[in-house]
Amino acid sequence: METLKLQPLLDEIAARMAATSERGQVATYIPDLAKIDPARFGIAVALPSGQILSAGDADLGFSIQSISKVFTLAIALGRLGDQLWARVGREPSGLAFNSILQLEQENGIPRNPFVNAGAIAVTDAILQGHQPREVLGELLRFIRLAADDDEIHINEAVARSEQATAHRNIALAEFMAAMGNLRNPSELTIGTYVHQCAIEMSCRQLASAGRFLMGAGPRLVAPARIRRINALMMMCGHYDGSGEFAYQVGLPGKSGVGGGILCIAPNEASIAVWSPGLNHRGNSKLGTEAIEILAREMGWSVFD
Repeated sequence: METLKLQPLLDEIAARMAATSERGQVATYIPDLAKIDPARFGIAVALPSGQILSAGDADLGFSIQSISKVFTLAIALGRLGDQLWARVGREPSGLAFNSILQLEQENGIPRNPFVNAGAIAVTDAILQGHQPREVLGELLRFIRLAADDDEIHINEAVARSEQATAHRNIALAEFMAAMGNLRNPSELTIGTYVHQCAIEMSCRQLASAGRFLMGAGPRLVAPARIRRINALMMMCGHYDGSGEFAYQVGLPGKSGVGGGILCIAPNEASIAVWSPGLNHRGNSKLGTEAIEILAREMGWSVFD
């Protein structure tokens, strides 16, 4: 019965979002993202069976940006285990995703793996002893296997655009290097980081790739680590808007400044939504509203 209800609900959500005039602002500090049409909206839901339901622009590729941090964290935990937590914390930040203030106060240890500094530290950790092309190849193989889709790729134009404007991320990396928390040359770590953020996926591909986080699809990560990743997504996945997202939606999720959100309803669904306009916290405005409606109507909440 839930499946029968789901497709009409997705169609209704897409129609409501299409009729909305207040769509937020696209990210302008990465030139290639500034060109994206803010009228775009897509949503897809992958079920444990592998069935995917969708509406709107669900087959159009977009830059997943910080959603990639979920996949690099999974790889890092698989490779390093709890040793990773010596280099990055597990607490919400309460500050903007690219803030340097907390990093200075806490001796170069980022607050969590989903703020930019934390993600840079995670990328640096899995880069150690490897070439950037090896790490990016491993990341793409992981995501392609998770999504069962070999067409997923890095958008080189977005990567170049992001590299050219990565001054703040370079500053974060250099500060961590000064504090002894960067092991590779900053240009290698940042180059790898901006390429991982430039991975391009559609909502359908992203929803499918997220199935491992609800305990379905290929067994890529141990169940105990899946629980930990979901916990971090709940607490930290929307930066200084994570508490509000947990309050309104009640599901673990990870946003990206490309306008995407990956959200997990444990044992129920992997949800991907894309709307390029961002709210004042850097999260997709309509994407957040759409997932709130979906979770409420389907009764999907970890707190129920």
